[in-house]
Amino acid sequence: MAHPKRKISKQRRDKRRTHYKAVAPSLATCQTTGAIHVPHHAYNVDGNLYYNGKLVIENTSIG
Repeated sequence: MAHPKRKISKQRRDKRRTHYKAVAPSLATCQTTGAIHVPHHAYNVDGNLYYNGKLVIENTSIG
């Protein structure tokens, strides 16, 4: 099992972690519905499922 020979200082540890940061997701606006969604993913608008601006699954709920 790996075991460190020397203690890693807080400064050295934090320098290594500077590149691990959260990135805000890119968003796209649908030309058909005007909904804001993650690009290249399907999204819901009023119970209907859209992908690439086209209706994929229509809401068929009874009620």
